[in-house]
Amino acid sequence: MSLEKLFHLKENHTDVKTEILAGVTTFMTMAYILAVNPNILSESGMDRGAVFTATALASFIATCLMAALSNYPFVLAPGMGLNAYFTYTVVMGMGFSWQMALSAVFVEGIIFIILSLTNVREAIFNAIPMNLKHAVSVGIGLFIAFIGLQNAKIVVDASTLVTVYSFKSSIKNGTFQSEGITVLLALIGLLITAILLVKNIKGNILWGILGTWVLGIVCQLAGLYVPSPEAGFYSLLPDFSNGISIPSIAPTFMHMDFSKVFTMDFVVIMFAFLFVDMFDTLGTLIGVASKADMLDKDGKLPKIKGALLADAVGTAAGAALGTSTTTTFVESASGVAEGGRTGLTSLTAALLFGLSLFLSPIFLAIPSFATAPALIIVGFLMLTSITKIDFQDHTEAIPAFICIIAMPFMYSISEGISFGVISYVIINLVTGKAKQKKISLLMYILAVLFIFKYIMI
Repeated sequence: MSLEKLFHLKENHTDVKTEILAGVTTFMTMAYILAVNPNILSESGMDRGAVFTATALASFIATCLMAALSNYPFVLAPGMGLNAYFTYTVVMGMGFSWQMALSAVFVEGIIFIILSLTNVREAIFNAIPMNLKHAVSVGIGLFIAFIGLQNAKIVVDASTLVTVYSFKSSIKNGTFQSEGITVLLALIGLLITAILLVKNIKGNILWGILGTWVLGIVCQLAGLYVPSPEAGFYSLLPDFSNGISIPSIAPTFMHMDFSKVFTMDFVVIMFAFLFVDMFDTLGTLIGVASKADMLDKDGKLPKIKGALLADAVGTAAGAALGTSTTTTFVESASGVAEGGRTGLTSLTAALLFGLSLFLSPIFLAIPSFATAPALIIVGFLMLTSITKIDFQDHTEAIPAFICIIAMPFMYSISEGISFGVISYVIINLVTGKAKQKKISLLMYILAVLFIFKYIMI
């Protein structure tokens, strides 16, 4: 069967070349998870090599399911934030074993599968008003641009919470050749990517990543960039000194501990994973699908059940393999920005995750300063959805604004949705616009649940 028949390329106004390029771009912007996830989870006592293999396999399985069940260009992998919660809160903070934490992720995945099959998640997606859906897209744009600025260290922590990186300080304290030069390269990469975008060069985001990485390699070979592993700045050259070998998954595979499954602590942890995963995924699907014009005239995503099911099965499979919650990645927006519209984009990314098992030195050598410009540019592209928000109606515009600013400022897609829903319901209810807007019962239930969540935490 041809790729055209499998993925309905013409129907989605795309072609094989565009889809493959989009898949490669998405993979490149999120390949960092292959390095970051093992680092974070290994601090909980898990085997780093096994987590690397589990991360690649979970991403491969879940993303293949996305392509097969929904034909959408979304890519999945163990989520950032959820892996930190797993290690630093559940294991280190609450004293649970990593085996117990994995069992909480597994149970969450099973509940997720049930919710996906019974249309609960689909109903939540459809209940959110159209203006809020556009706001989610804009909020995610600002959020991932902020992540890009942080990854590149253009924006750093300071007494004012955030500030711009100081080149003067880096020269004074001798960190310019390791840290300062990477900030400069990220800024150059941002300009390169922007120029390629303006020139309408096919694959501009991917070429921006590769171009920035190559510039970094040139700087390393010329002695302008000096790796400093203890400070988190590694060689930009792939290291094949250990040859090509896949780390064993045995230390984490099916190592779940269900002995405390009926305790209150376990239930709280499981629901925390469930809540963040559910609304991060819904937010990503809303935001990216809205930007790609995949939503129908009623603001619904036609084959959302398949997308949600892929996410849910991926989470359960990932836990069994030995990694934290697998979720739909917001970086999928970079592939969509390149023109990706079908499951061929996600299948391409999935195959690259499978390939990464054998070529891990190459993928682990791509630095965050090279992918940061891509995230910033994608943030800009997603921000353009702000023009679709009705700013004449303040009962629509203010909740949309609250949703938008909450995502980057609170560093969470799910918090943005929470604040957006709560403010939308309360403002329309108090101003007497609720009946006119025909706010669904589910929106009221969500608002109450979100308020209850903030009382409890």
